Amino acid sequence: MNAMKKVLVLDDEPIVCERLKPALEKIGFYVETFNESQEVIDRVTEENFDVLVTDLKMKKPDGIEVMKYVNEKSPGTKVIIITGFATEETAREALSSGAVDFIAKPFKISQLRDLIVKITGDE
Repeated sequence: MNAMKKVLVLDDEPIVCERLKPALEKIGFYVETFNESQEVIDRVTEENFDVLVTDLKMKKPDGIEVMKYVNEKSPGTKVIIITGFATEETAREALSSGAVDFIAKPFKISQLRDLIVKITGDE
């Protein structure tokens, strides 16, 4: 990897953040994790990130609303939606709203890790 890429992970289930953070750091990403949507909105006003991984279904603002805010504030940030409520409709909504990909839970950490490496161009 050239410059260290920065990843934000947002999920209201702490275990998701606890598992993703070390897996991504291990391969050279800088990772910040959050369990509250508003914390991510506040954080992206301070700094730009290369990737946002966000859960879809959370207390307001939900993942789509967070993604729209991040896309407006930091258009270069790539967004990946993860969800335990995967349907064709939710996938279509996420992708049409600006997500680069949509992954259903449960997923393999390696699947998400490989996708992040691919979209950041750090292969």
